[in-house]
Amino acid sequence: MIIGTVTGSVWATRKDEKLNGLKLMVVAVEQKKSVMTSIIAADIVGAGQGDQVIITMGSSARLAVSRETMESKIPVDAAIIGIVDSVES
Repeated sequence: MIIGTVTGSVWATRKDEKLNGLKLMVVAVEQKKSVMTSIIAADIVGAGQGDQVIITMGSSARLAVSRETMESKIPVDAAIIGIVDSVES
């Protein structure tokens, strides 16, 4: 799992029909020494712009989205599975 910040949302009228109904968000994540990159993640917890979120990737993301939508084999590689309240080091 990784932590990122929601920076926007994605609207796509043409997409795999299994993605219909999913909210797709743009999330900024830090890779190496302050180098930021963006990923698109399916939001299953209701995150919004500016929220710090927990993301899971790969088969864990597909499992999380499948449980939420009751649809199997959804083409998702990243999912927002939590909204961060605070982080302690």
